[in-house]
Amino acid sequence: MAEVVFTGDLARPGRLTVSGLLGWPQHLARVGFECATSGVQRHTFTGPLLHEVLLDAGPAFDPARRKDRLRFLIAVSGADGHRAVLSWAEIDPDFGRAPVLLAVTVDGSPLDRPGPQLVLPQDRCGARYVSGIQAIHVDGRYAARA
Repeated sequence: MAEVVFTGDLARPGRLTVSGLLGWPQHLARVGFECATSGVQRHTFTGPLLHEVLLDAGPAFDPARRKDRLRFLIAVSGADGHRAVLSWAEIDPDFGRAPVLLAVTVDGSPLDRPGPQLVLPQDRCGARYVSGIQAIHVDGRYAARA
């Protein structure tokens, strides 16, 4: 069974399987997105919100720094080498509020074997949909350089 490894600036890094993700509140997303190789795709995904799962892992936000969470980046890696990067602000309910899922089913079929899929319902292009997620790394050390 596939596992997702959570690493980085987290108080509780760890691993989760699709069955572990099924224990979280499940959300449904009916999406349509363009794929460069196969045209428009339409699917229904279910899974927990990425924000809720990562918040439970304890991102190392500094409470003394105003809006500290805005400097955090989230890197997602798939089994096929596909990667995507999101900002914490995209998924945070106080900012972008994007309902990004760690999908555990697609069109009613479980993703136990390949592993969860990153689903960004707001994206018109499917390039950030990462299948077979193996790792999610949270990085709060990003600093803009002049």
